[in-house]
Amino acid sequence: MDARSVRFAPVASVVGAVAVLGLAGTVAASASQPARPHAALNRAPTAYVLNFLANTVTPINTATNTAGRAIKVGQGPNAVARTPDGARIYVTNSAGDTVTPIDTATNTAGAAIKVGNGPTAVAVTPNGARAYVVNGLSNTVTPINTATDRAGKPIRVGKDPGYLAITPNGATVYVSNIAAGTVTPIHTASNTPGRAIKVGVAPGQIAIRPDGKTAYVLNSNFYARTMRPINTATNTAGPAIKVGPYPHDIAITPDGRTAYVACFNVNVPPGQQGLGSVRPVHLATNTTAKRIPFGNAFPDYIAVNATSSTAYVTSELGVTPVSVAKNTAARAIAAGDHPWAIALTANGTRAYVTDIGAPNAPAKAVTVLNLNTRTTVKTITVGLRPLAVLIAGTGT
Repeated sequence: MDARSVRFAPVASVVGAVAVLGLAGTVAASASQPARPHAALNRAPTAYVLNFLANTVTPINTATNTAGRAIKVGQGPNAVARTPDGARIYVTNSAGDTVTPIDTATNTAGAAIKVGNGPTAVAVTPNGARAYVVNGLSNTVTPINTATDRAGKPIRVGKDPGYLAITPNGATVYVSNIAAGTVTPIHTASNTPGRAIKVGVAPGQIAIRPDGKTAYVLNSNFYARTMRPINTATNTAGPAIKVGPYPHDIAITPDGRTAYVACFNVNVPPGQQGLGSVRPVHLATNTTAKRIPFGNAFPDYIAVNATSSTAYVTSELGVTPVSVAKNTAARAIAAGDHPWAIALTANGTRAYVTDIGAPNAPAKAVTVLNLNTRTTVKTITVGLRPLAVLIAGTGT
């Protein structure tokens, strides 16, 4: 878990595109390696759930909503990314200082890949040639050749790196350095870092617009209230955009028009609970719209469907649908004790939502939601404290 928070702070997990999505979460970049033919692409997609306290990954068949045999990985699996062809996923093991590759055709784990200390995030380039892993305790990023699953020379970045995102053309990896207040651009052609970009206090999650022209980084200290745009052509930061307090997760709509930022205000009078909200940002003008209130609930993760019509926000309330056209929230859909990570199917009809439970009472469940009827389809038992979920494969 992230020791920077007195609560379960969102971790770097690519939940769908992590970031997303994503995950947010987990993004991708390019070179020129053709996609590999793969048997997994001819069957229903699989939802892969990372069980932090069980050191396993649970595959869920999305056609039948049944869990397969748990896949053993390293200690503390906390982030995941997939290759663009869906043939493999890469799982970071935060306490094991390794990455586990998993073949999605057979759901078998390959040999652990040694990286730096405390891996916190991973992203795969759009052409699938490399995976990049953030090592939070080593102040480095490790590139992995996905053809050989061999780690390359660590790339030095700033102090306490936590998150990363890759431009759609695959030219640059952006890494947020939490303790340094900077973002480091890495040139993927040479795997060398560029000059650090000053962005503000405690930079966290990063998301990049689909056109690749702007990266957005959240200043994720509990008392920070801003998001900084970075011009990817010049690697310069623009004026800070005021959002809500403690902005900790961001999702950009696929049409590139709007970003949604999850916030939580802890700076309240003694004895009162904090206040949660989601702040929409119009990216054409980098201006904010009226905040969407969540009351005393803490919005955790956000996923947006492929049509850019609805954003789905997890919190203690459940999963809250937000209309992108109106920026209004509908009634939350129940999804376990404490809904956490979320992954949407490609057609946007279902969501797979992990339930982490309470701090001293970890859960081991995933809730499947029908997003058309906004009802629960099924609750599936997985491993203890499922932190992240990602869907790999084609179809729905």
